[in-house]
Amino acid sequence: MRRQFFKKLSFKIMYSKKVLDHFRNPRNQGKLKNANAVAQKGNPVCGDVMKVYLKINDEGVIEDAGFETLGCAAAIAVSSLLTEYIKGMTLEEAKKVTKDDIVKEADGLPPAKVHCSMLGVDAALAALQNYEEKKGGSKS
Repeated sequence: MRRQFFKKLSFKIMYSKKVLDHFRNPRNQGKLKNANAVAQKGNPVCGDVMKVYLKINDEGVIEDAGFETLGCAAAIAVSSLLTEYIKGMTLEEAKKVTKDDIVKEADGLPPAKVHCSMLGVDAALAALQNYEEKKGGSKS
């Protein structure tokens, strides 16, 4: 009887093939040694923490990106997807990336996991702000 009760309560979170691939084979995972922009963001509700590293060249283009994430499968996959997505973008292009862009890039996320995409975007935006503050530029 107890098993039936828990079986009814259990649910399966469905991830896209792309999310599962980025979770199982994360791209750009680890500290980026030559990063000139770094930021960390966390979500106190779920406990996920993302640290984003960016290497931005003198022309303002993101040459490389890395991440360290402590969190669920969606948080790790989003970090991987995000770093791939913003590589090659200018600062201005990267500042316009939204959680919806990342959810679309992931081929969707379960509603309960969409907050992971926002955490990734927030971390990337904070890293861009960190870079601009170091360079003495705009703080937008």
